Amino acid sequence: MSVIKIEDIAHVRFAAPDLRVMRAFLKDFGLRPFEADGRLYGRAEDGRPFVHVTEPGEARFLALGLRAEQVSDLERLATHDGVLVEDLGAPGGGKVVRLIDPDGYRVEVVAGQAKDTAAAPVAGALWNTALSKTRLREAVRLSPAPAHVRRIGHAVLKVRDFRRSERWYKERFGFLTSDEVEAAEGVPVGAFMRCDRGDKPADHHTLFLAQLPGPLGLLHAAFEVTDLDDLMLGHQHLKSKNRQSAWGVGRHIMGSQVFDYWKDPFGNELEHWTDGDLFTAADPPQKQPMSALLAVQWGSPHPMFAGKRPPPPGLVSFITAMLLRLQRLFRRDTQRIGA
Repeated sequence: MSVIKIEDIAHVRFAAPDLRVMRAFLKDFGLRPFEADGRLYGRAEDGRPFVHVTEPGEARFLALGLRAEQVSDLERLATHDGVLVEDLGAPGGGKVVRLIDPDGYRVEVVAGQAKDTAAAPVAGALWNTALSKTRLREAVRLSPAPAHVRRIGHAVLKVRDFRRSERWYKERFGFLTSDEVEAAEGVPVGAFMRCDRGDKPADHHTLFLAQLPGPLGLLHAAFEVTDLDDLMLGHQHLKSKNRQSAWGVGRHIMGSQVFDYWKDPFGNELEHWTDGDLFTAADPPQKQPMSALLAVQWGSPHPMFAGKRPPPPGLVSFITAMLLRLQRLFRRDTQRIGA
C-alpha cells in the first residue's frame, strides 16, 4: 500500500533570468500569465490557480508539483518522510509537503488550493466523421489564435536508477505502471505511470521516469489543449511568432496522444497534446520496446531520426552498457543451464 494516492499533477516550477521574456512565451503557448509575489504564474482553463511557475534566477528546472486529494493526505506523507506540512504561499492558498526524490528533484505535493468553479473551458467544434454526423447546418470557421491550454497533464524526468526512482514514487504516491519500456527483454529503462483512481479513468501517464544518457533534468512537461483544431491553431500561432519547434505534429504510440513540442526561450521543452488514452486501476501494465518510445503512428519523425538533432550525449556509451549487461545475463543463463 502506498502512503497516499495522488489525484493528478499540479504544476511545474522553473527559474529564468527574465520573467518578461517567459511571460511572452507563455501567452503564445496558450497559458494565462500573471505575476504575484515576485514570481510569474501560468494559469490554464481548468480553474486551478496555476499550472506553471517561474522564479527569477539562473535558468533551470526547480520542482515537480503533484496534487493530493485533501490536506489529511499531506499529513500522512509528512509523517512518513519526517517533514512538515507548510503553507504553500502562492495564489490559491493551500498547503504543501516538500520532498526530495532519489535524484535530488524537489517534489511539491499540494492540497487545499482554491479553485475557480466558474471557469468554463473553450468548446471545440463538432466533428463529422464517416460514422457520426454531429455538426448539422453549421460551418467550421476558425480564427488564428494561441491554443487553449486546458490543464497540465504529465511530466518526464530523467533518472539515474529507474527501479530505485520507481519504488520511491510508487511507495509514496500510488502510481500504477501503464507501459514499461525495455532496451531488451528484462532490461527496463523507464515506465509511463498513471494515477490510481480506482474505477475512475486516469490519463495513460502522469509521470514518465526515464533512465537515459546525459545529464539529469526535466525532459518535458505536457499540457492538454481543447482538441485537434486547437492544437493545430496553436502550432500555427507559435510558428508565426518564430518560436522554436522541437517535434511535431504527430501521434504517439504509448498514450496515443496527438502531440506538438516546443522550446521555451530558456531551453525547457513543453508539449501540447490532445486525444490521449485513459485507463482505470483494473488495466494491467504492458511492456514496450525501446523502439516505441520515439516512434510515431503518423506524423513527424523524431528530429534525431530525421537527422535534424544529434544523438544525446552518452548515447553510444549507454547502448554499449546495455549490450554488456545483456551479455552478462546471457552468460549467467547459459551457466545455469549447463549446471
